[in-house]
Amino acid sequence: MARNDRSQEPLLSLRSAVVFLIGLQAAAATGFLTHAAGSPLATVALSGGAAFGATVVFARSAIG
Repeated sequence: MARNDRSQEPLLSLRSAVVFLIGLQAAAATGFLTHAAGSPLATVALSGGAAFGATVVFARSAIG
């Protein structure tokens, strides 16, 4: 029986990596600006998470 050697395959496709990277950058920028405005840490985390989710959904549909 032939075994598939999957050790050389990437964990994520290039498209997925780009979408997650764009989401991470948007979340970091949103969190930084929210923190700079003087909001509590919980608000910073929630706004960053919401920005990440919204950006991933948008980038997934925008990037072919």
